[in-house]
Amino acid sequence: MKNATNTGYHLDTVDKQIIYMLMDNAKTSLAHISKNVGISTTAVHQRIKKLEQAGVIENSISFLNPRKIGFKVVSFIGMFLEQPSHYQDTIKALNDVNEVVEAHYTTGNYTIFLKVLCRDNDHLMEILNKLQKMKGVTRTETFISLEQSINRQLKV
Repeated sequence: MKNATNTGYHLDTVDKQIIYMLMDNAKTSLAHISKNVGISTTAVHQRIKKLEQAGVIENSISFLNPRKIGFKVVSFIGMFLEQPSHYQDTIKALNDVNEVVEAHYTTGNYTIFLKVLCRDNDHLMEILNKLQKMKGVTRTETFISLEQSINRQLKV
């Protein structure tokens, strides 16, 4: 099922239907998928396994709602590093900060761009102090998200 250019995995209509159903609910039963896409449960299972082996489907997870457990502040923090050579050490240090849920090495103004979840503004201030003390960090710039308007997976 690899496409001719070998640049990606070729998804047919049935693959896409299966993926969309799993994206809506990773716990969807094979029988339910089978009924909706019109192939046997064995064929659904085989397609899912092929998609997993090809790395198209990486894992099936349940998402935690941070607000329900008290993490009400979502912020994005741009980090400026003294030198790009500090990147690997900074990433290692960021791995120890549980509230950092995403880190991106970026072009533009910031060396690293983070998504951080905090209980409140005081908690955010604690995290900022921790980040600003990391070796090689010259400064940070923080944006607080007031509302998440779109949260979705890529549809192909």
